[in-house]
Amino acid sequence: MLNQFEIFDSHFHIIDYQFPIVANNGYLPDEFTSRDYLERMKPYDLCGGAIVSGSFQMFDQSYLVDALKKLGPSFVGVTQLPATVSDDDIIQLDHAGVRAVRFNLKRGGSADVSHLSSMAQRVYELVGWHVELYVDSKDLPDLYGTLITLPSVSIDHLGLSQSGLGLLIKLAEKGIRVKATGFGRVDFDVNRALQDLYSANPASLMFGTDLPSTRAPIPYNDDDFLLVVDAIGENGVEDVFRRNACKFYREK
Repeated sequence: MLNQFEIFDSHFHIIDYQFPIVANNGYLPDEFTSRDYLERMKPYDLCGGAIVSGSFQMFDQSYLVDALKKLGPSFVGVTQLPATVSDDDIIQLDHAGVRAVRFNLKRGGSADVSHLSSMAQRVYELVGWHVELYVDSKDLPDLYGTLITLPSVSIDHLGLSQSGLGLLIKLAEKGIRVKATGFGRVDFDVNRALQDLYSANPASLMFGTDLPSTRAPIPYNDDDFLLVVDAIGENGVEDVFRRNACKFYREK
């Protein structure tokens, strides 16, 4: 069943101790290299994916450029950049396969949210990138007015909280993408949330494994994949498993 549907893994981390790792609130993740990732994904029909920078990698790009070389051109990168980054550095990262900049409002390690609007406009106009937010949906009311003005946005891990799920669904209706990832991080019925988000906008949801599930109370397991099939139905899962993410990350 795991290889029945082709997938683009929209959210996973590579942790390679050959490159800088910085403790975040005292936390250091276990190593999870490109080789480890490919070994874990052998049962799946994997057509590509997005390597996402974590709080513990802060503004280091060396690990990401290396991982993109090892995994190949079907993979893209999501990085964290300071607001002071130069246009030339952004263009070089784009050539390396990076396609988005992440704002980690949950754990830090990224640029401050005060730079969200300006950075989103800048990277979109310069290289066609989007912005990704790791944010608790309970905090979305303060960001709603900004988010709906940005050119291209995604939100990680189904927004994490039941309290902001209704607003997340409204954002999906307006074209903001939502990652169907981190099911072990949320406090609500994932099956129902997936159904509601898909009904609101079939182009919004993008599946990801969240491997290696750093700090997640319940790590990713293969049942999460099957849960998506159960929630969306076989006729719709191609959108969630592959089509939506491929369009988001590969088309500029």
